[in-house]
Amino acid sequence: MARIHARRKGRSGSSPQTREKNPSWALKQKEVESKVVELSSEGKSTSQIGIELRDMHGVPSVKLATGKSISKILKEKDMSSPLPEDLTNLMRKAVRLGEHLKVNNKDVHNTRSLRLTEAKILRLVKYYRSTNVLDDEWKYSLSDAKLLVG
Repeated sequence: MARIHARRKGRSGSSPQTREKNPSWALKQKEVESKVVELSSEGKSTSQIGIELRDMHGVPSVKLATGKSISKILKEKDMSSPLPEDLTNLMRKAVRLGEHLKVNNKDVHNTRSLRLTEAKILRLVKYYRSTNVLDDEWKYSLSDAKLLVG
């Protein structure tokens, strides 16, 4: 697959190990769900929850253990965030770049980086509108992003 913003070819990534069922040594469904809720109440994002479950609690895959993703578990418990995590992270990056460009207005490399980041955001917003995760009226602007993620 080619890279998004460069004219070079990309490298193929590794694929995860294929498993059909949860290993016998891993935590069971109720334990995993309670651990997800506990870590979310500590303020951790879905990716941080997954990493901590994998590294510290021996859960190779939350989806194999529970049959649901971390975000679905949190949505069932009404603990999910209003914006998806990848969109929030990109908006944080755009806000940081915008703040940097206010001070360093001749920094052309970061000006380009801000444009590319905003293009990724707009592409993600288009996808999330088509899958009904975001409302059709939701719009991105750098000033609104400062309020949402700041």
